[in-house]
Amino acid sequence: IAIINLAGIPSVVFGLFGLGLFVIFLQFGTSILAGSLTLGIMTLPIIISTSEEALRAVPQSFRVVSISLGGTRWQTIRRVVLPQALPGIFTGIILGLERAAGETAPILFTVAAFFLPRLPSSIFDQTMALPYHLFVISTQVPGMPIRIQYGTALVLLIFVLSLNLVATLIRRRYRQARVW
Repeated sequence: IAIINLAGIPSVVFGLFGLGLFVIFLQFGTSILAGSLTLGIMTLPIIISTSEEALRAVPQSFRVVSISLGGTRWQTIRRVVLPQALPGIFTGIILGLERAAGETAPILFTVAAFFLPRLPSSIFDQTMALPYHLFVISTQVPGMPIRIQYGTALVLLIFVLSLNLVATLIRRRYRQARVW
């Protein structure tokens, strides 16, 4: 139940948590490392809950038959349960990545730079992320042509939709390979 509750926390709260823990307390500064850890913590509840559901969806009879045929618990998990649950686990991972790709608040608090003339060279450097870039050009840059703002939003939308398409294709491919 706690994991499900964590999945419902707004991204702004995760951003403030990352700011307090990684940027200030652990003194990582606003960096790629602080942003990555914050986004990782934010996506874990989604990945964990969908993985749990995928593991529960494997019929109990599969486990019973495997153990009845002399398989150990580890063999049952590795050769029966995980292959059947893999599509749901992959779907959860990609859903978590989709959420992280579209978030602005955690990036704003932990990793974002207003403008960088060069690419980051280490995990302790700041960086520009697409959602934050969209926020900056829409609200902070006067006279920015609207076509650039829409183009940036379109690139972000295409990226998230392509991740969703990949998740759907992976799930469909693995479901076709299922025996039951």
